[in-house]
Amino acid sequence: MSYIERGTNAFKRVNLALFAGGFSTFAILWGTQPLLPEISKELQVSPATSSLVLSSTTIALAISMLISGSLSEVFGRKSIMALSLALSSILSILTALSPDFHLLILTRVLQGIVLAGLPAVAMAYLGEEIEPKSLGIAMGLYISGNSIGGMSGRIISGILTDYINWHAGLIGIGIITLISSFIFCLLLPPSANFTPKKLMLKPLMKSLISHLKEPALICIFIIGFLVSSIFASLYNYIGFELIKPPYNLSQTLVGFIFIVYIVGTFSSTWMGSLSDTHGRGKILYISLFILLTGSCITLNTTIWIKILGIAVFTFGFFASHSIASGWVGKVSTHDKAQASSLYLFFYYGGSSINGTASGLVYSNLGWNGLVTLIASFSVLAIGTAACLVSITTKKSKYVNRGVLSRTQTVNKREHKRR
Repeated sequence: MSYIERGTNAFKRVNLALFAGGFSTFAILWGTQPLLPEISKELQVSPATSSLVLSSTTIALAISMLISGSLSEVFGRKSIMALSLALSSILSILTALSPDFHLLILTRVLQGIVLAGLPAVAMAYLGEEIEPKSLGIAMGLYISGNSIGGMSGRIISGILTDYINWHAGLIGIGIITLISSFIFCLLLPPSANFTPKKLMLKPLMKSLISHLKEPALICIFIIGFLVSSIFASLYNYIGFELIKPPYNLSQTLVGFIFIVYIVGTFSSTWMGSLSDTHGRGKILYISLFILLTGSCITLNTTIWIKILGIAVFTFGFFASHSIASGWVGKVSTHDKAQASSLYLFFYYGGSSINGTASGLVYSNLGWNGLVTLIASFSVLAIGTAACLVSITTKKSKYVNRGVLSRTQTVNKREHKRR
């Protein structure tokens, strides 16, 4: 195999291309989040109903990711990713032109379907094309594009909405991501180590079901579902809270609150590094506790303390998500890409279902009720993490005992020979 080496022009092109691709995907996916209060007001729907603008996209994305990865095995990595980015950018502009709420949801569902092409395939492309010793930095740059795209999409759409309207916000996102998509197609080298395969559904489903029989993986999937539910519950409705008295913040200022994503970019890297040194279980506990603490801090009505709480919450979320998603590859014994796709399926499923369901709690019980729900999910996640640690510890002891037993048997045989 001919790998792309660090320091070469090809390596720089791959990193810039996938940074642009990750930026586009997450700017489109999350760019509507700060617009929910305006959409709710203009289209005369409740906060919970307006959250379907996000939830419909993420659930479509979750389901489609299980399919996109398989299609890329047949039609190629770059072609699926390029088509995904181009179509989702065009749909972003069409979404802005939606005359009513139902058509808005339909276009967002279509966006979720086509958006799945990049996140489902990008990591497989990097794993195949980048030299193993440089894969970590390449993956980190791709993830940073995701994070910066999610942050920038929210800020840009918030500013454009404040000065013009939410339609202009979505058109702006569409134009920027269309340019990013062009950069992606221009720079990304074609796959050199990819071999097309026949699409066979039976082995795919058999492998999929086998992952769902692994207790440790089930625990990780549940944690992904819960932390995503928590994240969507807070960020979907913090805008509604901050545009009301006593805060009365503008859409621009609400959009800039998402700059705390920078904290998450740092925490995912730092806490992930600590988990390698001190153990994933211990750092996952700490991350989930930080998540819980941050949500409770937001109960304070002082604006700066509330924003501090959001920052602490974001730190804990990104750390938890990073450790849980990284744990999948360590626990799964086969078809690791498929196992990762399943994790993302549960992850986006959580934000889709509870991102909307928590809106009913917020509408009826206010911010205090929403934080109580978030705290409950956090406690459940901590309990699931305890089960995960117990399962993996027992499995590790069993494996070590088996290795020790085999070693002792070999030693006895060698001793008899002597």
